[in-house]
Amino acid sequence: MVSPGKEDATEDPRRAASALEVQALVGQELRPADQACVLNKMAKYQAPQRSGDIVVIQSEHTGAVDVLSADLESADLLGDHRRVSPSLMAPPCVWTFSKMKEFKSKLGKEKNSCLVVKRGEVVTIRVPTHPEGKRVCWEFATDDYDIGFGVYFDWTPVTSTDITVQVSDSSEDEDEDEEEEEGIEDPVPVGDVERGSRSSLRSRYGEVMPVYRRDSHRDVQAGSHDYPGEGIYLLKFDNSYSLLRNKTLYFHVYYTS
Repeated sequence: MVSPGKEDATEDPRRAASALEVQALVGQELRPADQACVLNKMAKYQAPQRSGDIVVIQSEHTGAVDVLSADLESADLLGDHRRVSPSLMAPPCVWTFSKMKEFKSKLGKEKNSCLVVKRGEVVTIRVPTHPEGKRVCWEFATDDYDIGFGVYFDWTPVTSTDITVQVSDSSEDEDEDEEEEEGIEDPVPVGDVERGSRSSLRSRYGEVMPVYRRDSHRDVQAGSHDYPGEGIYLLKFDNSYSLLRNKTLYFHVYYTS
């Protein structure tokens, strides 16, 4: 029988030996075949790793120790076992032009090109990528007052090329509706439209340009963005900051090749 004091004394040399073994393995470069083996083992465990961490995995059968940097996880070797975050979005091209009267007169005659964004509301125009297009373009203006505007991209498969309009009472309500559809429990923080807020930025969403108040009552606001891939553009017209005024919106959205 070993007393507790002697047992601790016995365990310390073992731990020291194990630490030296791990340090020696860290300095070795794993072969591709060994990396694949270790990555398969990593996929079985759900413990999160941070960049720069060293992952140590011991074989259940032989007791051998494999060492792998968690940075290799970014090399796309884990496939479906790791969560993929969308890449950063390229910036859009934006400009303005002053032919406000002609722009409003033309769109006022077209169907579904003019709507009212009520006080406290957020209108989201959902524009799917088109198989014949390479970029999305937008133009809009308002009567008398400015409005918040931003563009986001939903990395989701496109099942229809129809452009749809979604109306919500506020950015928070809109996020809650989308979370209920997707089964997301944790709330997503929403910023301030006055400071260029993000309206909805979960893992599958990319930000093309944040929501800022635009002087769309003075000049026609226009822009374009090259398709980053298949998905749906979310053009958000945010009037949630207005307690009194509705905003009349004239808009034109199209794609080019």
